Amino acid sequence: MSGRTIVAGLGNPLMGDEGIGCRLVERLEREADRFPGVRFVDVGTGGVRLLHLLADADTAILIDCAMMGAEPGAIRRFTPDQVESVKTLVHQSLHEADILGIIRMAEQLGQCPRRIVIFGIQPEKIACDRQLSPTLVRSMDRYLGLIRQEIGPAADASARG
Repeated sequence: MSGRTIVAGLGNPLMGDEGIGCRLVERLEREADRFPGVRFVDVGTGGVRLLHLLADADTAILIDCAMMGAEPGAIRRFTPDQVESVKTLVHQSLHEADILGIIRMAEQLGQCPRRIVIFGIQPEKIACDRQLSPTLVRSMDRYLGLIRQEIGPAADASARG
């Protein structure tokens, strides 16, 4: 696990703002040459797939839609120990996952990255729609800037690793 960084976008791009993580990773992937040693992954609704990605990383930057009780479009950066999940799972699919639950599993397996950062973005609308809400679209450059800043030091470490 020496010097490996992943940037993972989570969510369902068929459900409006729920797909923001995937859309941001898609945009970042276009400029991957700026970040040697960083792997960009659209996890989508891959659920448990995230567990395997974490096992291969020293640093993980996760991007997802998050119901935080904030204004639509708000973005927050946090680490797993700074947040508690209130997500209720119905356990009917391997695609269903709670990010914090997956991180706990990775810890229990001894396969957790040393550093995990989560970017949560407050949705404006979650509904059957392939389009992001105008609020999130207007904020894309701001989100990308914050995520690029976070990737910068991780990319430097990955390149040295």
